[in-house]
Amino acid sequence: MARPTDCAQAQRGDVMNTSDDHRVQKVDVIDKLRNRIARLRQCLGNRPRPIITLTYAQSIDGCIAPFGGGTLQLSNSKSQQLTHQIRTLHDAILVGINTVLCDDPRLTVRLANGNDPQPIVLDSRLRFPLDANLMRDPCIRPIIATGQDACENKENQLIAAGARVIRVPLQADGLIDLSQLFLRIGQMGFDSVMVEGGSKVITNVLASQIADQIILAIAPKFVGGLRAVNPNEAWEQMPQIHDVHCQMMDGDLVVWGQLRSANVLNRSLFPQTGVSRSLPECPANAKGEEPYDEC
Repeated sequence: MARPTDCAQAQRGDVMNTSDDHRVQKVDVIDKLRNRIARLRQCLGNRPRPIITLTYAQSIDGCIAPFGGGTLQLSNSKSQQLTHQIRTLHDAILVGINTVLCDDPRLTVRLANGNDPQPIVLDSRLRFPLDANLMRDPCIRPIIATGQDACENKENQLIAAGARVIRVPLQADGLIDLSQLFLRIGQMGFDSVMVEGGSKVITNVLASQIADQIILAIAPKFVGGLRAVNPNEAWEQMPQIHDVHCQMMDGDLVVWGQLRSANVLNRSLFPQTGVSRSLPECPANAKGEEPYDEC
């Protein structure tokens, strides 16, 4: 049974670090994320790919959409405002083509003050519709990442309409190779990308172990629909969350932290043992003293 002090603290919305049950002072998600991104920019200035933040909303049973397709409103107004604030902190925002086809998003900043990020769409077969909202003012025209064998005629139509099309190698499963894509995005001058994906994008980003941090809004709803993460993906391929924080936002639970991936750089940033209490020190290879693995 919960102690009276536990109940009182829960009602006040105090943050709990779930790894060891130590209560910490409530922090502002945006301030923490802004500081985190600034620190990563300082530490990883020589890294060829951008800082990557994975964000999405799910139901309490891990779903992001109903079976059979269609849209599903999960996050509340506070969580939606947080999403727009996060957009202002990034140079670009990435979604999959299914999000464009189902939701026709604008990917602009409307619920906060700040600049719109550059939209990037994963579209291996160039199914992007020419009349999508992203092709209309005031939206920034998208960068569309497609495969090497995608239709050249459709590419020319999209370019004529104002989009930029870049061709990237595909994985064996037919999805865009994210490692190659983010290298290209970095070469184009973007140093931070917010990923707002559907199930395929979320699973691919996690399985690629390429994201630096995650912000997850959990709505107190049962859906019984499409899972955010493909359950067939081997757990060994998934990164783990460190420096975990939780915060209530009008009923939604926002969970966020650093993603420890399998590559050499992130192993040096996020140690294998213990939970980080503060932002990590810059590793030597992030200062350009030694090369590191970018796989």
